[in-house]
Amino acid sequence: MQKLILSQSLQQKLSPQQIQFIKLLQVPTAELDTRIEEELEINPALEEGDLPSSDDEPKDPFEEKEESDHSTEDYLHDDYTGYKMTGNGSNSIDQDKEYPISIGTTLHEQLLTQLGFLKLNEYQHILGKQLLGSIDADGYLRRDLDAIVNDLAFSQGIETDRFELSELLKKIQTFEPAGIGAQSLQTCLMLQLERRDLEDRENDLAYQVLKVCFKEFSKKHYAKIEQKLGISSTELKNAIGIITRLNPKPGGAGAEDSKIQFLMPDFILKNIDGSLELTLNAKNAPELRVSRSYSEMLNTYDSSKKKDKKLRETVSFIKQKLDAAKWFIDAIKQRQATLLNTMQAIINIQYDYFQEGDENKLKPMILKDIAERIGMDISTVSRVASSKSIQTDFGIYPLKHFFSEGISTQSGEDVSSREVKNKLRALIDQENKSKPLSDDKIEKLLNEEGYNIARRTVAKYREQLDIPVARLRKEL
Repeated sequence: MQKLILSQSLQQKLSPQQIQFIKLLQVPTAELDTRIEEELEINPALEEGDLPSSDDEPKDPFEEKEESDHSTEDYLHDDYTGYKMTGNGSNSIDQDKEYPISIGTTLHEQLLTQLGFLKLNEYQHILGKQLLGSIDADGYLRRDLDAIVNDLAFSQGIETDRFELSELLKKIQTFEPAGIGAQSLQTCLMLQLERRDLEDRENDLAYQVLKVCFKEFSKKHYAKIEQKLGISSTELKNAIGIITRLNPKPGGAGAEDSKIQFLMPDFILKNIDGSLELTLNAKNAPELRVSRSYSEMLNTYDSSKKKDKKLRETVSFIKQKLDAAKWFIDAIKQRQATLLNTMQAIINIQYDYFQEGDENKLKPMILKDIAERIGMDISTVSRVASSKSIQTDFGIYPLKHFFSEGISTQSGEDVSSREVKNKLRALIDQENKSKPLSDDKIEKLLNEEGYNIARRTVAKYREQLDIPVARLRKEL
């Protein structure tokens, strides 16, 4: 027998306005124009441009309004009819500034051109195009030849075999740039050396190091290489010098769809005689308004005595679009206020750093610190910090650059982990490269300087700085 069970639960749901705000908060300044254009296309009740002349007294755009059902009057007389985020937006980085992109051929186009110079029949040309299409942006053919054979059979109905593809690949590996089409780093470097004079003793030794001792070379077991090839440390040093000047990513110069990327800051911070002045990028100040024609249309329909089904549907549609326009404008307003509040809180904590740009003056700061200061959720601060950047007098930095954990010192103070990382990097830069410092030794040196740090933390920071272990930093 089925039983009826009554249960009570509490659920939290986001309003449409909150969802709109969260989505817009994550959008970088460079993409805000595109997002606004999308909204303008789908909502005819939202317009862009200057406010038409009106005798209405302008209202504070930051004035908070309680959520309620909107009447016809709300759409005819409110601050949304000509919303523009004035202030904190007039900056030299204007919304009409154009950014150039690089114009040139892609790696794939370069290789196709060279393929045309080979005397291939139509069948071979198809095989060649399939191989070129499998070469990645770094210039490597990492896909197995048997898999490419299957691709040709299933997608184009062409029968071939591994040997035939291998012979054609050898011809492709003669293309420019040198090393293209290699299936491993070892092969890539050897292909580049094969174009040099291998009669030369140093070039030949470099080639033998790669061919015979690549495993030892990759692990920097130099003594084993000297013993295996019967060469001196000086000869090995010269050979390694040749190898390190080769290009491990031959496709990098012609990567697919390469474009010059410009970082557009969301904030601009200027130091004027010791006073820090924060402004928002001008692109964060769009001119948006609710369509007055749609508002008047709503008023006309709403005052009509005839209330048939079709008219009610029309009124409902217009109200929906007007609500959406008001919600979008309000979300833009909230976005700017949240950005400014978050950035100002960061500046207040890192004031000494923003005065001089000295990373050693960065204080320990986590998302929770900012969230508590501005009275918002950590997830909101995270959305701002992870996708926004600021232009200062000493460079453009992502906001996450200013967040770091704290490390205690022997004097009882807390310092930023970034300061410790800078000390760690300095120690490694100054080390004897023939006898690089181990993590244990670095731990002792940092402890001597007053930082209470464990060896595992040293290892973690070293990895975050992309610095290899001592054995792999060793040089002859």
